[in-house]
Amino acid sequence: MARKASLSGFPEWLPQERLVELHVLDSLRRTFELHGFSSIETRAVETIGQLLRKGEIDKEVYGLHRLQADEDPGAPDQDKLALHFDLTVPFARYVVENAGHLAFPFRRYQIQKVWRGERPQEGRAREFTQADIDVVGDGELPFRYDVELALVIVEALGALPIPEFRLRVNNRKLAEGFYRGIGLDDTAGVLRSIDKLEKIGPEKVSALLQEELGATLEQAEAALKLASIRTEDTSFVEQVRALGVSNELLDTGLDELEQVIAEASRRAPGRVLADLSIARGLDYYTGTVYETVLVGHEQLGSICSGGRYDALASKGNRKFPGVGLSIGVTRLVMRILAQEFATASRQVPTAVLVTLANDDSWSQAQDVAAQLRSRGISVEVAAKAEKFGKQIKYADRRGIPFVWFTTDDGGAPVHEVKDIRSGEQVPADPALWTPPAEDLQPQILAAGTQD
Repeated sequence: MARKASLSGFPEWLPQERLVELHVLDSLRRTFELHGFSSIETRAVETIGQLLRKGEIDKEVYGLHRLQADEDPGAPDQDKLALHFDLTVPFARYVVENAGHLAFPFRRYQIQKVWRGERPQEGRAREFTQADIDVVGDGELPFRYDVELALVIVEALGALPIPEFRLRVNNRKLAEGFYRGIGLDDTAGVLRSIDKLEKIGPEKVSALLQEELGATLEQAEAALKLASIRTEDTSFVEQVRALGVSNELLDTGLDELEQVIAEASRRAPGRVLADLSIARGLDYYTGTVYETVLVGHEQLGSICSGGRYDALASKGNRKFPGVGLSIGVTRLVMRILAQEFATASRQVPTAVLVTLANDDSWSQAQDVAAQLRSRGISVEVAAKAEKFGKQIKYADRRGIPFVWFTTDDGGAPVHEVKDIRSGEQVPADPALWTPPAEDLQPQILAAGTQD
């Protein structure tokens, strides 16, 4: 991986590492666009009031001010500016402000940097890239989009050079209905406690439910039994029914989650499962919730998460319900590089170095380069007419696979190109020659495919 940056939490990649990141980004864009999602970009800053209106993330926000600004000390904090900590809250504002120009349901993808002031550690940075997809409706949004987004994200992640993964899905209606059915009315509090299950374990969660929410031991045990249910098919429905709890909201949530798992188990068997411990900490999720982990790398945390939100965006009486997922691109790339799940075949885009026979041949070498570039071949021209051996060493050091030689044979230029990996050197016409397709651009090699 890139050497540790002097400013902790703000990663910088070496050229060959950046090529891996670009491969990930390009693959995600391609999949999203194949499914009809349009790209947007929102500004990097929002008002603090806008950012903090949902969820408890005030300690993670980076405030923004100009060093020479004449700020009004009496200005309310909510009107001050801060860098966005995710892409969902800015997207909600974007929808409200541009509703008259958007066609609903609006399908959007967004790939941008975000900033959070949390403690840097493996898989967590203060500046990182996220890739989001959402579908937003005007007034209503069919539940079928909850199913579709699960399938899209499985396809997108499946195209990346990463280990096997599991998209874990739950439904907040199911969980909240169950909690109410057992007599726990502070459903948000229960969800926050259950969300800590993997970090602190069931015994401590049970203690939290009893000490902070007034749950009885029997209620705490029931909530933990629900959270223990995990299936790759729709058998979770029978397991929940067997717990003997009745509630109308629970019934709705069961039906919705069953739709997601039924279709996913048919189209992506083994990659999507119902996991009734998934809660998601943010308050704006109202139905389906998703989290994704890499198999064997669960300690990394979720690499992709999201859910259904019915009240995140509104304008007067007009509601914009939506469903979306966010991929932690930087977290993924960090693990890909650290574990060498993929590497770039070379660190530069250059496929050919055009050498100089003498200092007067630089202009002629540029003519050769122009002909090659006109066909999409990346080319560098040597800056000095050093011995050919030195020019070849320069290409080798840069990772450039081909070296071009032009010599004068009685007035007519003679062109040859050498593959410095094999040593093969052949005549070549700058108007016609093209490298093999695998050498035209740097290739991203998944683990086990390197020669």
